[in-house]
Amino acid sequence: MESKTRTIVKAISWQALGLLTTSALAWIYTGSIGNALSLAGTAAISGMIFFILHERVWDHIGWGRQRISS
Repeated sequence: MESKTRTIVKAISWQALGLLTTSALAWIYTGSIGNALSLAGTAAISGMIFFILHERVWDHIGWGRQRISS
């Protein structure tokens, strides 16, 4: 089981990478840095929230896990 803090740190680091990528692509498509940052920021915040929810749900699903016996 993974801690809530670890899940949140993973979400933040993943979304930081996504923010950079989305910003660059949105800037290329829109030609506006303001629109690009607005779009990327919205995507990063919603993506982080849904990533955390997704990880927490999957943490309760045992499918595909193997128990390590000691």
